[in-house]
Amino acid sequence: MSDKKIIKSNSEWKDLLTPEEYHVTREKGTEKPFTGQFWDSKKEGTYQCTCCGSDLFLSNTKFDSGTGWPSFYAPIDKSNIECISDDNYGMTRTEVICSTCGAHLGHVFTDGPKPTGLRYCINSASLKLKSI
Repeated sequence: MSDKKIIKSNSEWKDLLTPEEYHVTREKGTEKPFTGQFWDSKKEGTYQCTCCGSDLFLSNTKFDSGTGWPSFYAPIDKSNIECISDDNYGMTRTEVICSTCGAHLGHVFTDGPKPTGLRYCINSASLKLKSI
């Protein structure tokens, strides 16, 4: 991961992203379950941030959580993401964002499989897949 932060204006992000990608990554939106491109994908590769291309998750850490969103039990490198408290909607969750560009990715929960026990529940609109 690069230590260089990517900062763009809302207008610049809108020019680079689809409306759904912009809503999810820049406005902290959530796609509907079972609708995203990667929720049931079995393709091998590296999942990257759709905004900046940072490597986030490997396909071999992806699992079927039954939630309708891509779920992973570990990031490639913890320094590639940031976890921050999210108290919206009357509940406390942990939001996952890209540490390079600040894109909203999804949330992490403590009900995942071994070896970490974590479930990184990530929006497909926040991801692009670099196939092997």
